Amino acid sequence: MSDHNYAEQALRLHKEWQGKIEVVPRADVSTKEALAIAYTPGVAAPCLEIEKDVNLSYNYTRRWNLCLVVTDGSAVLGLGNIGPEAAMPVMEGKCVLFKAFGGVDAFPLCIRSNDVDEIVRTIELVSGSFGGINLEDIAAPQCFEVERKLKECCDIPIFHDDQHGTAVVVLAGLLNALKVTGKELSDVSIVFSGAGAASIAVARLLLAVGAKNIVLCDRHGAIYSGRDVGMNEEKVLIAEETNERQCRGSLADALVGADVFIGLSGPGLLTGDMVRAMAEDPIVFACANPEPEILPSEAIEAGAAIVATGRSDFPNQINNVLAFPGIFRGAFDVRARDINDEMKIAAAMAIAGMVDDASLNSEYILPDATDKNLCVAVAAAVSEAAVRSGVARI
Repeated sequence: MSDHNYAEQALRLHKEWQGKIEVVPRADVSTKEALAIAYTPGVAAPCLEIEKDVNLSYNYTRRWNLCLVVTDGSAVLGLGNIGPEAAMPVMEGKCVLFKAFGGVDAFPLCIRSNDVDEIVRTIELVSGSFGGINLEDIAAPQCFEVERKLKECCDIPIFHDDQHGTAVVVLAGLLNALKVTGKELSDVSIVFSGAGAASIAVARLLLAVGAKNIVLCDRHGAIYSGRDVGMNEEKVLIAEETNERQCRGSLADALVGADVFIGLSGPGLLTGDMVRAMAEDPIVFACANPEPEILPSEAIEAGAAIVATGRSDFPNQINNVLAFPGIFRGAFDVRARDINDEMKIAAAMAIAGMVDDASLNSEYILPDATDKNLCVAVAAAVSEAAVRSGVARI
């Protein structure tokens, strides 16, 4: 089906649905007695218990399973800063995925401000109603500051999916791609196209599991410590953690002899000639959406051993829905205070492990998002990691 046909159907169905989520009551209020228990006067009893111990809000309300999906509308899909109201269909869609794949109730909140402190204060003030916060489609570099400040003032998980969900799925796919090609993470040279929120988060997670040779490139070329063009605070920090060989020059220069390309940038930025200049059996993750940095057919023709994209119509889709429902399910199951690196790595390992060695091949490095066992496996791994790392309440 063409993109045009998808757009036509989406407009028709969204108008028909008038929203993809709704509130459904769990309590019976069909009789006078039932109403008195679910609401006044009976409801005063749990209120008074929660007053004594706020943690009982997890026992007496839906807070234990409720995630806030929040955006300022500043970086929605590939559409840019389209505003909070225009972001609502995406936030509703994310809520549907939370429920369908993870059994997590999610509520959309679209904030009419791009000011970091206003966003943080708004979320902080409502955080007592939720078990976790999923930040979505907030532009870099503000997203880094929003997440950092919220982690400082909130005692529930704060998870920017564009960063960390992407990082988990890329790590899972790369682990299996390296298995197929017989390479080791600690030995390979990895080059990124793009140095935004997702790329930096992926790079940091790869470093946490033992990657050593990473170079990030933006429109000005390789990022290195001391570069003064096109830098911001986050690029300065990642420059100190990566590019030990002080590679300079263009993306094409950085890719010479590289084992892995990870694209989180824009369409057509990787050419066949660049792939040919890479090491033997190169791995290409061209994740720009809707048009990847290079089409899989072109990359394979140029010698790529494995190609992944962000699209569902090609093999090896890098899709965050593989990660975030199970991550939140696992965090909620143990009432985690945070979603830390240990939990993200555990999630990636669980996702990678869903593809058994007998099935693993160049066109099958990641499981199907609709696999009913996926969320269960990811949630269990995340819960265990939360307990081990000391952020679980139960």
